[in-house]
Amino acid sequence: MKAISYRRYGGPEVLEFGERPDPKVGPDDVLVRVRAAAVNPVDWKCQAGYLDRALDAVFPVVPGWDVSGVVVQPGVSVPEFDVGDEVMGYVREDVLCHGTFAEYVAAPVRTLARKPRALGFEEAAALPLVGLTAYQALRRTLRVRAGETVLVHAAGGGVGAMAVQIARHLGARVIGAVREGGADGVRELGAEPVEYGDGFARRVRALAPQRVDAVLDTVGGEVLRTSPNLLAPEGRLASVADGDVVTLGGAYMFVRPDAADLAALADLVDEGALTVRVARAYPLEEAARAQRAAMAGGLGGKVVVTVGGTA
Repeated sequence: MKAISYRRYGGPEVLEFGERPDPKVGPDDVLVRVRAAAVNPVDWKCQAGYLDRALDAVFPVVPGWDVSGVVVQPGVSVPEFDVGDEVMGYVREDVLCHGTFAEYVAAPVRTLARKPRALGFEEAAALPLVGLTAYQALRRTLRVRAGETVLVHAAGGGVGAMAVQIARHLGARVIGAVREGGADGVRELGAEPVEYGDGFARRVRALAPQRVDAVLDTVGGEVLRTSPNLLAPEGRLASVADGDVVTLGGAYMFVRPDAADLAALADLVDEGALTVRVARAYPLEEAARAQRAAMAGGLGGKVVVTVGGTA
């Protein structure tokens, strides 16, 4: 099969397009003909070796964890899917080796759900990682309830945009922290935008004089450190970007594959409660260009690679 791979750690320049062996289909796997795969920050962080202490790399590595496509062959112990089913998945395994930037991927059944009917393959590929991150952070870690006020950092980013919509669906009021120029997009998602910069904390307190019930940090660093002073006395803080949140009395959350959560996100899409923005799509052989575009940021949506023509 055709695939993108890298033989050593590095930046976009280490990505190669060529032939790789077809994946083996284990009993609990589902062979998926890939139609699209999303580019995420974790891809280039893994590729640069930043997660080497947590994940072994078996070179050459095919990158990518997000995918959408069509079932070609269910494993022998997989009754959940049939040939021809359209699926999406967050295909993260315990080692870096068999990713989704390829014509085929053997995805563990626990990583897959049916593709939302309302989305094309490009949009469906852009949903799993960011959607699951926001969903699990809000529901499991922060336990957001109706009537609460939630501050979402980088509300115009991939995870942030999902978090705004999911929190609104849960019945929360959402304040969305944005960079200059990002207010309109976040307002369209249902949040009350507040720009970063001098006076940021004061502007948040003007909107929430009693302070906020929960803060979801997707940035880390100085942005994270501003958050505890914005919380109500019993407020909760979580970060998906910076483990130092624990020293501030909050919780660190790293997303995990969960078929039930992914199916719940698909339902939200089909109910019209959740939208997915794709800014750019590149053919598989131009994955390095796609990665550079995603790393540059400021696109207002996700970057995906497509396989086998338009997805």
